[in-house]
Amino acid sequence: MRTMMLITIVTLITMGIAKSEETTTLTEIKDEAVKQSNMLKNHLTNEWSEIKEFQQASWQAGKEQNAKNWAKIKSFFTNLTGQNND
Repeated sequence: MRTMMLITIVTLITMGIAKSEETTTLTEIKDEAVKQSNMLKNHLTNEWSEIKEFQQASWQAGKEQNAKNWAKIKSFFTNLTGQNND
């Protein structure tokens, strides 16, 4: 939360320097701060969703690969013991 507030304050200061010739009201500053805060929240929410989807897909691929590896290991030993019995 502090980071978001710091980013908002820095953005507002930067905007104030860039618009030094214009006068801004507290309402405009508040509206811009709320807008920037909402944009940041939306960005972080979207990133979090993308990360969860990526991790879920990666985890599933890892489980499938692990199952294939175990099947190969089991078949190796099954074939090995089957050859010894002949």
